[in-house]
Amino acid sequence: MAHDAVPSASARSSAGRARPPQQMALIACAGAALALALLFVTWFLAFHVAPFERADQRILGGFTDLNRPRIDSLAHFIAGLCNPNPFVYFAGALVLLAFARKRPGLAIVIAAILLGANVTTQLLKPLLAAPRAVPAGVEEIAPGAWPSGHATAAMSLALCSVLAAPVRLRPAVAALGVAFAVAVSYSFLTLNWHYPSDVFGGFLVASVWTLLGIAVLYALRSRFAKETTADPAYRPSVGQALRPSAAALLGAIALAGPVALARPHAVVTYTEAHTAFVLGACAIAGLGLVLATGVMLALRR
Repeated sequence: MAHDAVPSASARSSAGRARPPQQMALIACAGAALALALLFVTWFLAFHVAPFERADQRILGGFTDLNRPRIDSLAHFIAGLCNPNPFVYFAGALVLLAFARKRPGLAIVIAAILLGANVTTQLLKPLLAAPRAVPAGVEEIAPGAWPSGHATAAMSLALCSVLAAPVRLRPAVAALGVAFAVAVSYSFLTLNWHYPSDVFGGFLVASVWTLLGIAVLYALRSRFAKETTADPAYRPSVGQALRPSAAALLGAIALAGPVALARPHAVVTYTEAHTAFVLGACAIAGLGLVLATGVMLALRR
């Protein structure tokens, strides 16, 4: 088992410089507090600051203008992966994976994160419900749309996948998890289910609960040696941890390249007409990368 491995001299030296679990738990709590503050800021900007409200509408208009019959069916399929029934199966698989790796504490924490994040979102929806304007020609979105339940579900699954994965696979799992969460979010935005700010809210709710879960894991580590979340013989550098995410980004650019080359005029025209959409789409993907990478790096000790 990973915690029984004998660390190399360099690993022992690195471990000797590592922060104690109690300190890491406090850092994780501070991260959760920061994410909570950003959640409040996101809500305030989306509902009470006119320039950001208009930007929300313009970004939404850019997504909905992409909808075509073929895109509609694909978007429904991808967004549907975070409907309640599929979500329960995905969540159960992560909990079972943690148990299979003989990490009962981790399994309980993952279950708590997945349940807590999604219940929190469902409680916030009616509490913060308020009507918002939509772009011309776009159907009205329900007042209780913030934060997005689908975005919360997708990002909580992505972040918990990082927790459940073996240490050496975490960078790749983080990149795949972000791709999944962003794809789900882009899909339901194209279907006009939510505003872009709803996605930011859902992502941040998931990150708050995940960081609190990491704090609990560090507290467990200080009491029970077997509840470690790291391999003492393997502590990847920041560059190694970021490499799969960078590869995922380059892959996305490579996939978009042929489309741009096939219809360059249409792409340029659409981009010029929907500048806010391009910036918003990049911001959603960027936030996803930051959250997943941050969680992965928090577990490097």
